[in-house]
Amino acid sequence: MSDQSNPLKNLPSDIPASIVVFLVALPLCLGVALASGAPLFSGVIAGSVGGLVVAAFSKSALSVSGPAAGLTTIVFASIQTLGSYETFLLAVVLAGLIQIVLGILKAGTIGNYFPSSVIKGMLAAIGLTLILKQIPHAVGYDKDFVGDESFLQPDGENTFSEIMTAFNFIQPGAIIICLLSIAILFLWERPFLKEKKFTTIIPAPLVVVALGITLNEFFKTRAVDLYINTEHLVSLPVSTDFFTFISQFSLPDFGSILNPSVWTVALTIAIVASLESLLSIDAVDKLDPYKRITPLNRELKAQGLGNLVSGLIGGLPVTSVIVRSSANVNSGAKSRMSAILHGLLLFLTALLIPGLLNKIPLASLAGILLSVGWKLTKPSVIHSMFIKGYDQFIPFIATIVAILLTNLLQGIMIGIGVGLIFVLRSNFHHALFCVNEGSNYLIRLTRDVSFLNKALLRNTLSQIPDGSHVIIDGARSTFIDKDILETIADFKESAASREIGIEFKQSVTALNPIFKV
Repeated sequence: MSDQSNPLKNLPSDIPASIVVFLVALPLCLGVALASGAPLFSGVIAGSVGGLVVAAFSKSALSVSGPAAGLTTIVFASIQTLGSYETFLLAVVLAGLIQIVLGILKAGTIGNYFPSSVIKGMLAAIGLTLILKQIPHAVGYDKDFVGDESFLQPDGENTFSEIMTAFNFIQPGAIIICLLSIAILFLWERPFLKEKKFTTIIPAPLVVVALGITLNEFFKTRAVDLYINTEHLVSLPVSTDFFTFISQFSLPDFGSILNPSVWTVALTIAIVASLESLLSIDAVDKLDPYKRITPLNRELKAQGLGNLVSGLIGGLPVTSVIVRSSANVNSGAKSRMSAILHGLLLFLTALLIPGLLNKIPLASLAGILLSVGWKLTKPSVIHSMFIKGYDQFIPFIATIVAILLTNLLQGIMIGIGVGLIFVLRSNFHHALFCVNEGSNYLIRLTRDVSFLNKALLRNTLSQIPDGSHVIIDGARSTFIDKDILETIADFKESAASREIGIEFKQSVTALNPIFKV
């Protein structure tokens, strides 16, 4: 069991995991900033804040926060609407304050009502999306930004057409690097290597990145046809000195505080970012091998503080992000120190070695993300849901398909809708049952009975033959809707003319005195 009271004890596990998360987060931070129409460095700021601020204040052991692909459309449109990036930063600050208020009001409890089958479907869908979206980057075609989760892409393609187009622009060097990266990641998991001490100290993704840089430098001088040019490498802004680095931070325009559009954008960001964070936290808690439960209201406050700080220094909005979080879990992290250290790595490397980072081939990172995607959606995950029955499997599959064909939030909403249908169906069929022996009938109300059960009850009562004796037992019900009581009252009035004797028990009588006999 991990020791949360003393995170330093977990450093042997958390440090290698933080390196993996850093390598996953770096291109995602840059990709989200690019797609949002914001300065590239704003993504690095948000990623750093997600680690150094959100993870430090949050009580989630394994969640990793940063700029999210799900907000790119909102951010892009908001910057255009508000007219300047500085005005948008003010909206981010206000969004953070709104999230803190939501946490104080305990709005985080909504996260307890997401169906498990939908959350598991979200994880599998993210895995499939990662695999499909990384195929173009793996072959050296990078027209869509790294980290895009939407079916319809900014470059005019969709997830599947992008793959077909990418195969017309294959770069052999990228394929070689990606395949070698996947091979290393696979071998690192094999028992004969896992027993070696060096594999626990040196994370496989770090080896993958080092190999990618080395190979591409070799291609540059010895195999020019295989060389991957700068268009297909990490592209981090390079500062010539500390003052140039500091100049990349921006301040919000507080003079726009009375602009109604700023508040509209702030509220939109707060709601969407909170919902995405709560979904991600629920998913990460399910992945946590120690099954720790994150306090959701505390998480909303942590996310709010993160957005407050990010907006104040020029960063994008932050949320808890499932891709980085799942990479954190799969890398063996045990505490939030991993997320904190990943934020520190983002900041220090951007300050000290941006030139080296810009030598990393996106094909290397594609190999890492393909590995993360596989772990989220391997066949055993789908089979485990299948054997749980169709009431779990159908919402699970519906969520996967919906996310693949829309985006994360829309897909989740569709999945929740399908899941709700099965919840209502289950309630519809199990809220009451009827048994009989000869002319004696027992109608038992077994749980909360709502207006949704009215049609079933009316149909059941209408089929009772004349001259029967009926016992209506509500002893096991904690709630009976007034529509149900009215239906029973109507049946009572008609029973005398049909020579039907009625006996009422406990809850029905207690809830409505007219049923007393």
